Amino acid sequence: MNAIAEAAQTAPSLGQALDRVYGAMVRALPPEAAVQEPCRHSENAGEPCIALGRLQTIFDLSPFERDVLLLCAGASLESRFLSVCAAAHRNPQMTWPTFGLALQMLDAPHWSALSRNRPLRYWRLLELDAAPLFHAPLRLDERILQFLIGVHSADERLEALIRPIRSCELPGAADRSLGNAASGLAVVRNWKNPNAARQPVLLTGGRPFARQSLFSDICAEAGLRPFALNAADIPTTPAEREQLARLWMRESVLATAALYVRTENLEHVGNLSAWLGLVEAPVAVEAALGSPAEKLEGLRVHLAPISTEQRRKLWIAVLGNAAPAMNGALDRIVEHFHFDEPAIQISGAAAREEALAGGVENPGDLTWRVCREHSRRSLENLAQRIETRVTWADLVLPAAQTETLRQIAIHVRQKCVVNDQWGFAARYSRGLGMSALFSGSSGTGKTMAAEILASELDLDLYRIDLSCVVSKYIGETEKNLRKIFDAAEESGAILLFDEADALFGKRSEVRDSHDRYANLEISYLLQRIDTYRGVAILTTNMQHAIDAAFMRRIRFIVPFPFPDIASRELIWRRVFPAETPLGALEFDRLAQLNVSGGVIRNIAMHAAFLAAEEKAKVGPAHVLAAAHSEYSKLEKPLTAAETRGWL
Repeated sequence: MNAIAEAAQTAPSLGQALDRVYGAMVRALPPEAAVQEPCRHSENAGEPCIALGRLQTIFDLSPFERDVLLLCAGASLESRFLSVCAAAHRNPQMTWPTFGLALQMLDAPHWSALSRNRPLRYWRLLELDAAPLFHAPLRLDERILQFLIGVHSADERLEALIRPIRSCELPGAADRSLGNAASGLAVVRNWKNPNAARQPVLLTGGRPFARQSLFSDICAEAGLRPFALNAADIPTTPAEREQLARLWMRESVLATAALYVRTENLEHVGNLSAWLGLVEAPVAVEAALGSPAEKLEGLRVHLAPISTEQRRKLWIAVLGNAAPAMNGALDRIVEHFHFDEPAIQISGAAAREEALAGGVENPGDLTWRVCREHSRRSLENLAQRIETRVTWADLVLPAAQTETLRQIAIHVRQKCVVNDQWGFAARYSRGLGMSALFSGSSGTGKTMAAEILASELDLDLYRIDLSCVVSKYIGETEKNLRKIFDAAEESGAILLFDEADALFGKRSEVRDSHDRYANLEISYLLQRIDTYRGVAILTTNMQHAIDAAFMRRIRFIVPFPFPDIASRELIWRRVFPAETPLGALEFDRLAQLNVSGGVIRNIAMHAAFLAAEEKAKVGPAHVLAAAHSEYSKLEKPLTAAETRGWL
């Protein structure tokens, strides 16, 4: 089945071959059933029939099996064959060929041709109607008939599952394929050799587009046409799986093609592995790092990720005339948004068109905004995006904590210079991301600080919902985290792990399988935090509950203290928007309420609703009523010392 040899140039044309089979059938007819043999003038009588020779060589057909194919082809193409069949059957209604007829009338017949293990039936070259085998009507498979007459067509049973891969050349595309994959040329040599043993090729590393592009380039070098199949579409029943494998192997040699199996969202590889074990043809499987497909056996080809310099070249090529006007913003975009080729093509083209339309003062800011909007698609279904409206003026913290937050912003802004231009990324593969731990009781401003950083850095902020991440099922938590981190790597967004002690807790002594898998989850998180190149912020009310290994990997730790009376007064002065009508509020007296900034905000908003209902200004009575309500929620008494002098 691996042999794909061209027929000898002396092979007969299809017309001559049909004439030969027709003549043999006429001569084999009894005298009383003889028919007049018409003269046939084939248009291709002088041309060798390459397709017929290839079929015989590829499927190792005996001369008799080849003639059975031609008999069925003649019955499909020419009416004269039908009359001969009817005469042989001595029944004008029985115009179809059968195995019995072929054994009776063709040269060198052998019974083994009828076996399901012989090529005619094994490779579905013929279709048998429902009837006893010897007398069942034979039909030439449509794909084989079209191959014989030179019509390019795919098998209709494969068309819904297997699609050709269209070439997609991007301007300035990175040298991503054979030069980037050390084993790529070995695959080319294997696929070019018709006698080489076939095993699946596992394409690891890189992004989906890069892996598929590598496959297309390998096919181009090996002289094969690239096709793609989604692993989820492989049948689960053994019989259907076997049929798909045979049909694809047949199509592979007829179309000189190779197959790329996409495994996105594939949770179990048992069905895919069973199918791959049946296929002896060039097949490559995408095996993203950490995905179930990585467990498959095969020749591994690792694709190096697209480098910063390659991304820069792509951006320059796509932006065209808009690139020189970026005013230095391009380096920051290249470093922060780890886009692949299609994402750069889409975002760059959108920014270029909008910039060239006129009215854009800063193309760099425009391109940054377009990149943010494009990257949101990767995280929207995995985390909650927080709209950031607060500024530094809204945050009340001691000077030391505020300075640490500003240093975090500096690290993120300057990582392009330090990591790439100053060589830190070339020397160190880990610890290049920005991780920070915000610790403190509820309402002390941890989430607000994350919002301020996102606003300052012009980045999206996504809160990770731990209820959707942590799963009681083994392996599900790691799978959910992998999706989040993979999407975040591309988007450049800030990840906010609220109440992180639930996810980043200390590893425990292993007493049962649950402890072992819980520790595996923490180990996986350690590895991802160490290699993550984006911004991750962890918040916790219990810093002591965080695993010590995480603490070593966190670059900044910012404690958020409970606000003292001076800080509470400042919060009260800033909590009401400028448009809110205020009565005779004394902020120094309001600061006597011993609550956090988050509770102060809740009290202020509740008081504003009470005042709006009365169509009055916000006064001490409204704040007092709101405070009673909020303290009740906290199951905490409102003491006289806290409200002394209010009314």
